[in-house]
Amino acid sequence: MKLYRLKAIAMVSVILSAVTAAAGTEKPAMPEVFLDTKYVQPTGRTIRVDAGDDFQDALDAARPGDEIVLEAGAVFTDNFVLRNKGPREDARWITIRSSQMDGLLPSEGTRVSPADAAAMPRLLSKNAGSVLKTSAGAHHYRFIGIEFSITSSVSRISALIVLGDDGQTSLDAIPHDIIFDRCYIHGTPTANVRRGIALNSARTSIIDSHISDCHERGADSQAICGWAGPGPFKIVNNYLEGAGENILFGGADANIEGLVPSDIEIRRNHFSKPLSWKDDDPSYTGIDWSVKNLFELKNARRVFIDGNLFEHNWHDSQVGYAILFKSANSSGRATWSVTEDVTFTNNIVRHTAAAINILGRDFQDQSEQVKRILIGNNLFYDIDKERWGGDGVFIKLTDTLDVTVENNTVIHTGTILLPYGEVNVRFTFMDNIMPHNKFGIKGDSEPVGNGTVERYFPGGLFKNNIIAGGSASRYPVDNYFPQSLDEVKFVDQPNNNFRLKKSSPYFRAGREGKAVGADIKKIEKAYRKDHKPPSRQ
Repeated sequence: MKLYRLKAIAMVSVILSAVTAAAGTEKPAMPEVFLDTKYVQPTGRTIRVDAGDDFQDALDAARPGDEIVLEAGAVFTDNFVLRNKGPREDARWITIRSSQMDGLLPSEGTRVSPADAAAMPRLLSKNAGSVLKTSAGAHHYRFIGIEFSITSSVSRISALIVLGDDGQTSLDAIPHDIIFDRCYIHGTPTANVRRGIALNSARTSIIDSHISDCHERGADSQAICGWAGPGPFKIVNNYLEGAGENILFGGADANIEGLVPSDIEIRRNHFSKPLSWKDDDPSYTGIDWSVKNLFELKNARRVFIDGNLFEHNWHDSQVGYAILFKSANSSGRATWSVTEDVTFTNNIVRHTAAAINILGRDFQDQSEQVKRILIGNNLFYDIDKERWGGDGVFIKLTDTLDVTVENNTVIHTGTILLPYGEVNVRFTFMDNIMPHNKFGIKGDSEPVGNGTVERYFPGGLFKNNIIAGGSASRYPVDNYFPQSLDEVKFVDQPNNNFRLKKSSPYFRAGREGKAVGADIKKIEKAYRKDHKPPSRQ
């Protein structure tokens, strides 16, 4: 099969300058800390709390090293508080667990679902106050197999679980070393539940848990939202459901000068919104929850997002981009706000109106520039403006520094790259597969292809991309332009198998003789239970 690749001797100098620029592109730094959440056997007393007993009394009586065993199936209703039990250097855990931890509850490392609720005690709030909150400096609490929710009489709550708060003025006051392990955290189908967990703490992990029914009419809502805690954070192997943003970092400003949530591990999670929230779906339940996106960073540093599934996002309170990276100074005084060093790899993003939106700086108030973003080896499909609304764009961006987009497979219906406003410096776009559609790479007030590249990506590197249906004469050299995706030869595109056949002419056309596009085997491996995070790089 003939490869449609443009070759032009006159362009050699342009290519060389682009390669030189790309060689200076900085890749993101990885998190400096990956939290260890392996279960540690308690060394102190066992405090048994059965139905009718006072859980808060047990919490207050517990000392570091103790465990509190709550009767599975029992209901405890109050606004519970985790208190500071001593010096922060005391690393003995207070464990709060289900009496069925070694029985009906799934084993360590296995994600729970609502079907596991019978193995859990229930902690409920009967008012607008959180089910659980921390006092200043509270630390070393681990919850295993606990359900957190509200009673049926509650119509509105700000957060089910509150870890720290935005009034914190010193790092010593911030709660730390808290783990939620195999917990079921949820609102109700009709209540306004702004968020599942307000994550304004340090050294906090949410693992193998299920967070759902976080939604609000006329306001943002999240499964997890953090803005005033420094991290590190571990969010691994959870189901996460929020109407506004399933996860959001930033969106409000900390009172501690220079605080940026940092060293964040987000792996093997399932981000989703039920179609019963979509007003034109047959399952729609009739409540217009405010839907925005699946994941958003407004102020975050060293974030590793790997091996996740993101699905179901549509045009509603926003255009419908699934993933948003931006620097946002929410109050006008937090000029240090920044999103930088973000690694987005081995993920699947599907069933959404558009894919990624990157805003380099806050339009309204001073912020730092978005920089060092890697979008690599991801699969995007059913990015469809007809089905989900929006514009079907792969990436919309402006005013960024050191963004690398490589080895992605993208099946979408809109523009590939939609730049606007300011230029994007040291931008690399390599080894990706996507259809050209109507406009391909098209920026504001610029022609398709080279005109947009020269205006919005000066010195950028565009190489080894498969742009099906595009015209070679309109784009930089050293890219491929088959007439359609059929010529790419996926194994089974109608059934969403986007591996390349060995007979594909692009099977070894990428760098180092590898295939162009996403390595699906790597994506599958990243989502598996036994896959470990990389060592610090």
